[in-house]
Amino acid sequence: MTTDDPSDDIPPTGPSLADPETARTLRAAARELADIAGVMREVSVHATGALTAGAVPGALHRAPGAALRAEQALLHAVTNRKGLGYALAGGPAGTVGAKLGSVLGARSLAVSVMTTSLRLRIAAVTLDNPELAADPVLARLNEAVAADREIEAARALYALVKDRGAARALTAIAPVFGEILALRALLDENPLNDHTAWMIASGSAAATADPVSGVSNLAIALLDVGGGAARRVQADPPERRRLRETGSLLDFLTNIGVVGTTGRVLIQTVTGPDGVERHVVQAPGMRPGNPDNDSPGDLLGAFSSTLLDSAPYSRSLAKAVADYGIPEGAEIALVGHSAGGSAVMTLAQDPAFASRYTITHVVVVGSPVDFKRPATETTWVASVANQHDIIPSLDGQGAGNCFDLHPDWYVVDYTDPTHEFPACHAVEHYTANLAVDLPEAREHIDAKLRPYHGPATRSQLYRLYDDEPVPEVVRRGVAVAPAVTRAATASGPVELPVRCDDGYALTAYFVADAQAAAGLLGGRASAVRLGGRAVVAIHVSDNRRTSLGAYAEVGLAVLVAPPGGRGTPRPPSWRALLPRSPRADRVGSRFTDVLVNTELSRAVAEEVFGHAASLGTVRVEAGAGAARVEAVAGGEPVMSLAGTLGPGLPVAAPVAGRSLVVYSDRDGVPVRSSLQWRGTRRAHPSPRLRLAVARSEHPFARHLRDLGLDGARPILCLVAPARRSRRGAAVPLTLPAPPADPPADPPTDPSADPPTDPSASAAAPDASSDVSEGP
Repeated sequence: MTTDDPSDDIPPTGPSLADPETARTLRAAARELADIAGVMREVSVHATGALTAGAVPGALHRAPGAALRAEQALLHAVTNRKGLGYALAGGPAGTVGAKLGSVLGARSLAVSVMTTSLRLRIAAVTLDNPELAADPVLARLNEAVAADREIEAARALYALVKDRGAARALTAIAPVFGEILALRALLDENPLNDHTAWMIASGSAAATADPVSGVSNLAIALLDVGGGAARRVQADPPERRRLRETGSLLDFLTNIGVVGTTGRVLIQTVTGPDGVERHVVQAPGMRPGNPDNDSPGDLLGAFSSTLLDSAPYSRSLAKAVADYGIPEGAEIALVGHSAGGSAVMTLAQDPAFASRYTITHVVVVGSPVDFKRPATETTWVASVANQHDIIPSLDGQGAGNCFDLHPDWYVVDYTDPTHEFPACHAVEHYTANLAVDLPEAREHIDAKLRPYHGPATRSQLYRLYDDEPVPEVVRRGVAVAPAVTRAATASGPVELPVRCDDGYALTAYFVADAQAAAGLLGGRASAVRLGGRAVVAIHVSDNRRTSLGAYAEVGLAVLVAPPGGRGTPRPPSWRALLPRSPRADRVGSRFTDVLVNTELSRAVAEEVFGHAASLGTVRVEAGAGAARVEAVAGGEPVMSLAGTLGPGLPVAAPVAGRSLVVYSDRDGVPVRSSLQWRGTRRAHPSPRLRLAVARSEHPFARHLRDLGLDGARPILCLVAPARRSRRGAAVPLTLPAPPADPPADPPTDPSADPPTDPSASAAAPDASSDVSEGP
């Protein structure tokens, strides 16, 4: 299919447009001024570069008189109010100068022109929404911001919130929200928000920082890590009855409302008028509740889907599509609301996904997608946004946008009489608007979606996750808890998985001598390296209540690539060490030494999990931002790790699905186990702990010295003060090869039941025994 001629895609203007011609003229003038401001800024950057690092400073020793006059002329050009104003910009010196000028209230001509552009945009939006001018409190706020009267603007905003409440205040200013923030940021004395304000005002990129404080939103989005996962789930009977069995725009939006913000998505197969089967992915908006739960559609997921080119939400959508079994090259339409719209647009711009399937349509409602673009030019895009819905403007572009960012999209920017936020953001509200208030827009989008009009022959709900969830045993289509098994040890039988219902955990990461780490691995694995050095970890656990009784342990592990992995992984930053990193399914730990304080836990570590374990004394003291760990074996000290943890930040809320992958050898066979846990973790990127290694000949102490860790400080610490965990049985990584010449079996009746061998079922690796759900 081909994209429409832009002239065919002029959206309806909506019932409240009072003076469309004047509004268009104001936006055109605002666009021209924004372009002029951009050129002025470029001139300022070039002039600053010539002043500080160009040919003129280099000529001072050859022709000092001429060079000095040129320097004076350049300095006059970028500091004279009658010229470019205070216009230092670009490069280290220009950046410092610009920030200093912002603090002192000095402005460039480019900023003055850009603020005029923003005022014209506010005037154009006011023509579209006459209530903005009729409302005295809003008029007071606009005037104070435009006149750079910060105290008066703050008072006006306070009066607005006090009079209307937060929700109605947001509703009132939503149409000019981006312009007011950008105008205020360009005029205030905070140098940190200038770059974001310029991006909003120039329409050059998504706003990656808060335009008030200048704090980066990108840093928040980058905390949303995970490879994404999807699991099939069944709709309950009331939902099943409400899901539409035909394909149309309103049907798809109704389905999104039925699924709701529950962390689920719906994929349907419809048979079009031409008899061809096509597929529709329907993605709801942000899941409410904890800002960082196990769903990619949480608050962090909304940030990452808006700002990043790939995020857990889009990655989990791709895995849902793959599991659904859509053939390669098949036609797919992507429909999303709010964060779901950002996620489907992110998926559409993924070249790998776009090369595997034919993405024919993307339809988003109430979504910030202005700076996203599908990977293929043949994908038709429709974006529907209510001007009083503040969510679509979170990327910096709202109703006052004067840039033609997507001339080939069908953009419906409208307003309705209710104006109430957050009600106007609900998918049900958008569905009703399209059904009643915007018939032309609905008919146009439906005409484009005609190939998808027809009966829905298959529907499947998927629950999405940031990371692979804990595997569950499924019997007759019903998920049940994994079975408890028993394992024999020299100290008696134990139940698997090993459960810890209450415990403290600390993991300290170090960089160590790569050659020594390779020697400890003995060629069985490839160590992860950071800056040419191996990454090792000391894992400390004070297990207060477990299925093995109370015990404490400390272990030394080398971070390794999984067996069969290609090359040596090189984490780009300490984020790769976090438990929900996209690398978490590829990087594991191989313990070289484990020291525990009970005989039963030693037997389990050695006989069940294949670790070199020894018995000793482990003392763990923690609290008030500090930790102290001491290990003693045979009455002699082995090591201690003590000090303050330094500043920390939460890694994630208490969620399931996080794991530590462990590789080891048991009786000469490579095995893998996984420790799953729940519990809040804090990351301390600059810990002040110090490791002290005793002069003991204990293997643990000797290995620490070989790695060069005596007196070392960790590069990162992860602390879980109240962790719950389960660790399932270790399973072989490779299966024995079949015999070369198997004996011929006599003919059997294929309908007969296979013989039962209890020993075979006990030996076969079961995914459910590898990891299991935490309590």
